[in-house]
This record gives sequence, structure tokens and C-alpha cells, in this order.
Amino acid sequence: MRTGIIILLTFLASLSYVAWHLWRITPGGLPVKLTVIGLFLLWMVLAFANMGLSEKVSIWMASDMADVGYPWIIAFLYLSLVFILADILILCKALPKSLLSNSMTGLSCVIGIVSIILISGGIHYRHKYREELTVHTDKPLEKPLTVVLASDLHVGYGNRRAELSRWIDLINAEHPDLVLFCGDIVDMSLRPILEGSYAEEFRRLEAPVFAVLGNHEYYGDEKGCERFYADAGITLLKDSVACFKGLDIIGRDDRGNRSRRSLSELAGSLRGFTLLLDHQPYHLEDAEKAGIDFQFSGHTHHGQVWPLSWVTDTIFEKAHGYYSRGETQYYVSSGLGIWGPRIRIGTRSEYLILRIESESSLYPPSPHRSIIKPVHSFLQKEKPSDE
Repeated sequence: MRTGIIILLTFLASLSYVAWHLWRITPGGLPVKLTVIGLFLLWMVLAFANMGLSEKVSIWMASDMADVGYPWIIAFLYLSLVFILADILILCKALPKSLLSNSMTGLSCVIGIVSIILISGGIHYRHKYREELTVHTDKPLEKPLTVVLASDLHVGYGNRRAELSRWIDLINAEHPDLVLFCGDIVDMSLRPILEGSYAEEFRRLEAPVFAVLGNHEYYGDEKGCERFYADAGITLLKDSVACFKGLDIIGRDDRGNRSRRSLSELAGSLRGFTLLLDHQPYHLEDAEKAGIDFQFSGHTHHGQVWPLSWVTDTIFEKAHGYYSRGETQYYVSSGLGIWGPRIRIGTRSEYLILRIESESSLYPPSPHRSIIKPVHSFLQKEKPSDE
């Protein structure tokens, strides 16, 4: 309760600060200033109204409201930063005071800077980064494995079926042995997913697919999500283990379930190469203590936009990228999709190609290099053996 009040007061103070600066910087009389402030507040109302009205209006209207309204969140953040920076420069006498008072030049500069940030962030989000990682193990596998891992798809009103279809094509292009999704496939509401028959897209995946739940599935309809995964051909691991060609896949339930099983209990009897899916990357030491070989997590989005990436870097031991603790290796993904505005600034949308090669495999390991390059991805059904 106290934290909620602090967040609300901080938001209202920031909103007042930005509105006051917009009022001051807008040239012209009272009608012009009221128009600018009114449009800014109307944009804000549209952003928040969508969160409450999306289930009560048509799918196309809810999607359009999300497209138009959600970018306000990023615009508000960067308007705050631009005005703070301008105030500091004025105090340092590096900018004239007149630039923030009844100035068409000042207003044009502020709107131009924020517009460029939003547009470039939207273009950047369209690029999905392909991260490739090879791990070696002395534990036996039936064959070297290529696994595609992704988290935080957030399909629904924002990331719609056409976008999902593009991801599926990119994943299938990798010809993986296995596909793993690490939570938040659903962006809370199942309505656009069910009405849009999104399950058909997931069924196009050409390798077996396993997934765990994330916090957004719990925010929405957990049981409905479980039914959707079954219809989409996705095997849900909910505090359970699956074995695939010598690979032991542990799927932990989201930490939103306070009674989820401990990791040591899930991993206790496993002897193969263990790959853990745990949506939220808290307490990474647990995987090390349990003897997990590789953990994949998501959830953080790496803040989604700078400087929020600094916040996630403070909260989490590892908020994005490759990491190791003892004999355990980790990868925390910034997510393939996104929540809210489809904008990335200083972070990226990505998926991971994990190649697992065993010295005890029937096949000799092939030399793969770690590669980072723009592309896109997604997958399901077992790939025929080359043998």
C-alpha cells in the first residue's frame, strides 16, 4: 500500500512537471496553451483507458487504442528527461531561459527530439536479434541439439497474429530440434488470441515445443492459458520435468505461485544435462546449488527502454545476457516481444539459439561460434533425423 502511494505521488509530480513545462514553452495565448495541454492529457487518458476498456470494445478498436495510446508512456518518460536536462543546462547557463518560455523554437525542438526517439525505437523493435551460444557437456546426449529459446512474446492486442506469424517463420528457418518458451506468451488477455485463432500459428512450428507460465498468464486467466497451450500444441511444464534425447528440461511454475515446488526437489533425481526454464531470474544461486547446467529466464525486458535498463540492472543479479555461476550457465533474455508500446530504446528484442554438444554424443561436436546479428525467430514438431 505504501509503495503504491509513493509510486502514485511520484507519477503525479512528474505529470505536473511536464504539463507545467509544456504550458510555459507553448507560444501564443490561452486557447493555444489549453489545446496543447488538452491533447497531451487526452493522449494519456487513451493510454490508460485501453487498459480498462480493451475487453469491452471490439478487437480492432482495442488494438488501435493500444497502438495510439501506449506510446504516450514512452513519450512522457522522454519529455520528463528532456525538460530535466534543459533545466540543468539553463542553471549552468548553457541554454538561454527564453528557450523554455513561449518559444516556438523550443517547443519544436522538444517535440522533434521525442518524436525521433519514438520513431527510431519503433523501427528498432522490429529487428529481432539472433543470439547464438554453444555449450559443451560431458553428459551423454543422443545427438548434438539445436534449441531455440524465447521469452515474453506478449501476443494479444499489441503483438498481433501477423507479427506472430513472422516470428514463427523465423524460428522455423532455424530448423531446431526443440523450441522452448519461457513465460509470458500471453499478454494477460486471451480474447484476441482465441478470436484470432493464434493457436494455428503455433501449430506451424516444426519442432516439439515446451513452455512455462509467466506472471502475465497469472495476471490474466491461468487455466484458460493452459487450455490455449494444449490447443496450440505446446507442452506446458508446471513444476515438472520433460526428457528429450538425453536433455532434462525442468519447467518451474512462475514465482507468482507461492506454493511452487523447490528447485532442489525438481532437480534432485536428474542425471542428464539439465536445462531450467524459470520465467523470473530471481535467486540465481538456487540453480547453482541444485547443480543445474543451464538456466534460461526472461521477464526483465532489460527495462525495455533506457534508462529503465539501469533499474533492472539494479534489481536483478543479471538482467540481460549470458552469465555463469560456478558450473551453472545462464542466459537472461530481454524478450522476443514486448509489453505495451512496441518501442525499444537501448535494449533489444531477441531469441537464443542454443547448441548443446556432448563429448559422449554419438556424433562429433561441430565448431560453432557465438554470433549476434539482426534477424527474427520462433518454432514446433520434431525435426526428422538426418540418420
